[in-house]
Amino acid sequence: MKKIDTLIRLENAGIVAVVREKSSKHAYEASKAVIAGGIKGIEVTFSVPNADQVIADLRKEYKQDVSVIIGAGTVLDSVTARLAIIAGSEFIVSPCFDQKTAELCNLYQVPYIPGCMTITEMQQAMKSGADIVKLFPANNFTPQMIKAAKAPLPQVNIMPTGGINLDNLTEWKQAGAIAAGVGGNLFKGVAHEDFDLVTQTAREYVKVWQNN
Repeated sequence: MKKIDTLIRLENAGIVAVVREKSSKHAYEASKAVIAGGIKGIEVTFSVPNADQVIADLRKEYKQDVSVIIGAGTVLDSVTARLAIIAGSEFIVSPCFDQKTAELCNLYQVPYIPGCMTITEMQQAMKSGADIVKLFPANNFTPQMIKAAKAPLPQVNIMPTGGINLDNLTEWKQAGAIAAGVGGNLFKGVAHEDFDLVTQTAREYVKVWQNN
C-alpha cells in the first residue's frame, strides 16, 4: 500500500522539480520556493552536496503536508538508493536503469523511476517493477514519443525529463505524460538568491499543467 500511495501522490503532483544546485543551502531554499509556488514533487539530485541531508531536512519540514513528496535523483547505484531511502526519500530517480537499484527499491516499497530512451529499456524497467519510466533526455524526442511508446506498451507510464519548459509542457501532458520533470529555468533566480522569482516561476508551471 505504501508504494501505491506514493505513486498516486506523484501523479497528483504532476510536476517534479529537479533540484541540481551547487550547495545544499541553495537546494533546500530552492525546494521550499517551488513548493510555495505549488509544485509539490521535489527530486533532490545526488549531484547536490549532502543531498541525503537536504532530503531529510525537507521531509522534516513538510511532514504534516502529505501533498508534498520528496525524492532523490541522479541515483546511479543501489548503495546511493539505500542512503536516499534511509534519509527519507519517497521515490528514486535514475538517469538509466540499474537492476540492483530496482530490486532494492522493490524491497523497500519505494517507487523506482529509471531513465529510458528505447522500448527495450522501458520493457526491461517495467519487468523489474518500475511503475513509471523517465523518458530521458526528453529534449532528444518530441511529445509524439509517448504515443509511439504506448502503441506496443499501452500500460507504460512516462515522465519526460530534460528540456521541459513552459513552451512545451502542454504538448507533453496532452501527449500522455503522467508527470514531468522540470529543472532549468524553473530555478533561474537561485544564483542571485531571488527565491521569490523561483516561486513565481513555479506558479506559472503549475498553472499551465493544471489548465491542460
